[in-house]
Amino acid sequence: MRLEGKVATITGSGRGMGEAMARSFARHGASVVISDVDLEAAKAVAASIVEDGGNADAIRVDVTSEVDAKALSDFAVDRFGKLDIHVNNAGVSVTKTFLDLTREDMEINLQINLVGAFLCGQAAAREMMKRRSGRIINITSLSGQRGGVARGAYGSSKAGLELLTKVMSVELAAFGINTNAIAPGAIETAMSDKHHDPATREAYLYLIPQRRYGVPQEIADAAVFLASDEAKHICGQVLNVDGGYLTAGLMYSADGIEAPQPPRL
Repeated sequence: MRLEGKVATITGSGRGMGEAMARSFARHGASVVISDVDLEAAKAVAASIVEDGGNADAIRVDVTSEVDAKALSDFAVDRFGKLDIHVNNAGVSVTKTFLDLTREDMEINLQINLVGAFLCGQAAAREMMKRRSGRIINITSLSGQRGGVARGAYGSSKAGLELLTKVMSVELAAFGINTNAIAPGAIETAMSDKHHDPATREAYLYLIPQRRYGVPQEIADAAVFLASDEAKHICGQVLNVDGGYLTAGLMYSADGIEAPQPPRL
């Protein structure tokens, strides 16, 4: 019960990593507002949490709407009395090479992944400032830290969010608000199922020391920690949950260490 008595909002929590975070927050005692552009999906997750004995409610939120962003924070306060934790999780991905990207592709990724996080984070921070206490967690990406094939739009938006996290952490700390980020690597989600073809998966597994994709629960575990009092002196950090991908350099067989096979592209 590391989050007992806390109130959390999580964008894009009708499925995937957002849903996993919502369920973990609820298991740890938080009241959770499930928000998603798909209201029926959000309602289903909230109902399931309530059936399991947790506290949750749902609201439809388009993160690119300033009105919806404020409505999310207001809903949390109206329904549960306050707002302690906000997670910017909603995101989209367009996987096209640089020369194939369109302006629309770039704008969709920037609007949802970066501008949406800005709007919802700002609305949450303004509410948290009233009590001079809060936690904001931005879900960035390994793709925002490394150059990768077909990650021009998605990676750029997540790189921007990583920098925004640092600015938020500096400016909001004086109000008792800690802002941090989680950068997932390759995670088994509906998005990865859609965008990771066999060649992409093989390339990832070659570069990940743990030789596997992560699962949404592992992102949720990191989020619970950053939202908890145990992380009260952690501010402005990016926690990679990537199986060692970012850290890895040269990998080859030596003294019993089994090296990965080069990807067959």
